[in-house]
Amino acid sequence: MKKLVIVSLGIIGFILMLSPWILILFGRNQLHDHDIPEQEQLVVGAHKQRVLVIFPHPDDEVTVAGTLMKLKDEGHEIQIVCLTRGEKGNSAGIADEVTLARLRTDEMQKAAELIGADELHLKNYPDSGLEKMGLDSLKEIIRNLINEINPDVLISYDSKVGLYGHPDHRLTGQAVEEVFLENKGFPDFKPEEMYQVTLCKKQVKLALKLSSGFQKNYPDDSTLGLPQPDFSIKTQAYFPRTLDVMQAHQSQQAVLKDLMPFHDKVPTWLYSRVFDREYFREVKTSVEEK
Repeated sequence: MKKLVIVSLGIIGFILMLSPWILILFGRNQLHDHDIPEQEQLVVGAHKQRVLVIFPHPDDEVTVAGTLMKLKDEGHEIQIVCLTRGEKGNSAGIADEVTLARLRTDEMQKAAELIGADELHLKNYPDSGLEKMGLDSLKEIIRNLINEINPDVLISYDSKVGLYGHPDHRLTGQAVEEVFLENKGFPDFKPEEMYQVTLCKKQVKLALKLSSGFQKNYPDDSTLGLPQPDFSIKTQAYFPRTLDVMQAHQSQQAVLKDLMPFHDKVPTWLYSRVFDREYFREVKTSVEEK
């Protein structure tokens, strides 16, 4: 009898030890399309590259924070452009837009420091107002920024959805994409590569179940959804620091919980092994041409 108890306890202990890894395997299977290739580096080669990240709002950089920190550790230069101060992002009950813009500016500066960005370019175009400015005006702004900063690589949102449907996201992605494709190869235009943050189909499916932002804004027609990723970058080692970047945006915690649901309830060592990669599409043609 005593021997049976010892064996039973041993089996139970073995199952308990295995259970977190079973959860990890289950989570990865639910969250990732395993036919999408993994890439060790976004920028290949030993030569130092200047990477320019262009997003409309403070906190948008969280979507690629792991990749940016990895690029920095690999010796590349990181420059971040934020087109607005995020004054319309009133998820924390701060009604005064001037106060909120000032707060989100401070948060963005802290986030950029945590990422290790070499320079942060904070602009003051109207939050949720890029559509009124018009695509041509936005493209001119983007073109001037690229000419000024002179990067080798561009990162932004996709031009179809803007990750989950926010008009500022989509228009920023569209403007950067069109400027890149229209100017690539000309002697006075340096960028040779452009990447768009996107999600795999399983992530979109899960986001539509859990994220109010996706449920509200993501297109019903699947053919109008996010572009298929070309590859993913493994970012597990940078996940704890990505959480720090998220925490820097204290005024947007309710929104960021949509991006990584239950991240504050699951142990980081376990969560990081499920949310262990970031997905990208490389821009070689426009989405419409593909």
